[in-house]
Amino acid sequence: MRCVVLALGGLMLAGGALAQDVDAGRKVAGMCRTCHGLDGYAKIPIAPHIGGEPAAYLSAQLHAFKTGARVHEMMTVVASGLSDQQIADVSAWYASHTAVATITANPDDAPELCVGCHGADGIAVAEDAPNLAGETNIYIDTQLKAFRNGKRVHEVMSDIAADLTDVEIRAMADWYAAVGLKITATD
Repeated sequence: MRCVVLALGGLMLAGGALAQDVDAGRKVAGMCRTCHGLDGYAKIPIAPHIGGEPAAYLSAQLHAFKTGARVHEMMTVVASGLSDQQIADVSAWYASHTAVATITANPDDAPELCVGCHGADGIAVAEDAPNLAGETNIYIDTQLKAFRNGKRVHEVMSDIAADLTDVEIRAMADWYAAVGLKITATD
């Protein structure tokens, strides 16, 4: 019986999800900081800001890279070397931050197709959608085209992006890139 209890020690009993250790996640995030920053504010234009994203969203993305369901030259390599526990921990670390957007334009001008999930200010209102606030237009443009071209597949985004023109994609990307973003550690 003791062995069973010890074997379950890393699992939360409700739902079987791995327990998350934010401090251990900070250590794992050390390998992420070159691109995403230790606080989750991306250091390079082709990497997304991940601070303040929901842990479930981050974990799902890392598992997708790990399994090959989502492919990226660097992320596939990084994620394939992470254990499930490390994914849970690093997801908790980045989720422990708060993302705050500052919108200076009229929110009524936000891209209509996006606001239902990503919010007018780019702070996601759907748990499984990423924040878009302050992302570079290069990153958003690239991801929307990947959905449109089938390089990325998502039950909602693939359909939305399928009929977007390059001009529409750039307008959406420019909108969210213009939103200010601040990521801070949550106390």
